[in-house]
Amino acid sequence: MTPEEITTLPYRRNVGVMLVNADGHAFVGQRFDSEVPAWQMPQGGIDKGESPREAALRELEEETGVSAALVTVEGETEGWISYDLPADIVPRIWKGRYKGQEQKWFLLRFHGQDSDVNIDVEHPEFSEWRWLAVDELIDNIVPFNAASTNRCGGSRIAFRPRTGGLIARAESTARHCASGCGRLGWW
Repeated sequence: MTPEEITTLPYRRNVGVMLVNADGHAFVGQRFDSEVPAWQMPQGGIDKGESPREAALRELEEETGVSAALVTVEGETEGWISYDLPADIVPRIWKGRYKGQEQKWFLLRFHGQDSDVNIDVEHPEFSEWRWLAVDELIDNIVPFNAASTNRCGGSRIAFRPRTGGLIARAESTARHCASGCGRLGWW
């Protein structure tokens, strides 16, 4: 598949979940299909007829065993955050139908116990999991995703503390970049 062909492909609609515990740390799982450190937060596609919020809660339970009864939805990005996959991955993933993903992210507060997390599910995504300080996420993210968000023209998503909880907002950096921009930012 040529770079020109890839640019004509659409983005796959997807949701991402930042699950935070009482200490403000985020759930991350080590990708089952990676031999190198490749941590990510729960995410996945949106089924036909499903709202993004419904998809986020379903993906959370499918990947972590955490039910909607154990979380509060505290925020979501206003828009969609898109990223391109590296060109060599495009033909191998999703049957070459998408150039990347556009994601809507949800911030969920976890009210359960660590024992409520169960990654030993029917179709496991993760081989292990842990709580990670939010400011450590970018250094531990899946390599191709980090590379995509670090490129100029990417987008960034930021969750920041606010009195009474956390809020989420998306910020496009596509038209404002110089080298090094587009990094996933946390503050």
